[in-house]
Amino acid sequence: MAKIHSALSEEARKSVGQTLQAAIVDLIDLTLLGKQAHWNVIGRNFRSIHLQLDELVEAARKHTDTLAERAIALGVNPDGRVSRIAQDTRLPQLDPGYIQDDKVVAFVVEALSGAVDRFREHVKATEETDPITQDLLIAAAQDLEQQHWMFQAMS
Repeated sequence: MAKIHSALSEEARKSVGQTLQAAIVDLIDLTLLGKQAHWNVIGRNFRSIHLQLDELVEAARKHTDTLAERAIALGVNPDGRVSRIAQDTRLPQLDPGYIQDDKVVAFVVEALSGAVDRFREHVKATEETDPITQDLLIAAAQDLEQQHWMFQAMS
């Protein structure tokens, strides 16, 4: 079986791989939570929140794929299985059923706040070990911060 090798040292590859995996977990769970809220939001602001949730999901999916492909390029296998996401997620979780629009906004603001903080940590963690990965994490953090701002403006 062929194995992908990287220019990074083994120690750097492992460190960057762990950082990428943590970022991928956040992004996949943001995608799932965004869709759960998208399907179940109700209230006066339904339409604008419903549409903004699609933008959040689109951004999270785009960056998930980019970061997972970066991991593979470094010889690290990303794990996006549901069991892994459920085990490792650090995001708050939604209750099932309808969710009032103001509660969706508050939930998304909280979830994005934690994710943005972790992405800023990921950016710092990759500064010396892999600036290429750091650039990808910065792009993801920028989009997450923009979404965080958009949802905060709705509250």
